[in-house]
Amino acid sequence: MAPETAAPETPATGSRLLRTALGLLLAASLLAAAHQVRPTPYGDHFTAHARVEHATAPEHATAPRLRTHGATVEAYDGRTGELRWTHAREGRRPLTVLPARGEAITLWDDGLVTDTARGAVRWHRALPDAAGLLAAHGGAGVLRALDRGMLAVVTPERITAYRIADGDLRWVLPARRGCAFEPARGMRHGTVLLVAQPCPESAWTAQLIAVDDLGRITPHRTPLGNERHSPEHPHTGKVVAPPR
Repeated sequence: MAPETAAPETPATGSRLLRTALGLLLAASLLAAAHQVRPTPYGDHFTAHARVEHATAPEHATAPRLRTHGATVEAYDGRTGELRWTHAREGRRPLTVLPARGEAITLWDDGLVTDTARGAVRWHRALPDAAGLLAAHGGAGVLRALDRGMLAVVTPERITAYRIADGDLRWVLPARRGCAFEPARGMRHGTVLLVAQPCPESAWTAQLIAVDDLGRITPHRTPLGNERHSPEHPHTGKVVAPPR
């Protein structure tokens, strides 16, 4: 029996294969273009203007100088004054920017907090119920640096602490019922952040709250220190994760 031979490819078959291949290439090109033009989730526009130090840079490397300019956060080289990078968000305006160990933590007018470092926007955190506060008082006192790489975000309803390295939520301290924190009335004393919490018909000692990187400082803890005692985190508020 003679072996079977493949049917010769006709011009019509070759034409169909060519059209299929061209269609697949066109679809891939359209998908790639759509991926490139799709908006970023938070409307970020980050532009690097100069060489940015990487994570391996020495700890003594000069931290950038930060400022807000219109709708943009700008970082300048601390030694040369050269513009390093700019960060803007679509339709949003930065209210205040906090320098923290070479990083830029920015509060925006929609209540979003961003962390920018080493040539990228690293994380975003949204503040609940912050629209009224920001519209009336701006961002004064909302962002507060704590020790051990921690950030306190102070709003009338609560104080929230995040780990700057990755934006991890560490603890939440709600205001007392019928009371409210005043972000602008806060100050650092050593490692401690003191925040006013006015309460009607309360002693003045109850109207001043002291916190550090572990949460609220109480008589069960060493004042102005970060040592842990048993039970762990007494009266800290809502503890989300143990300190690392």
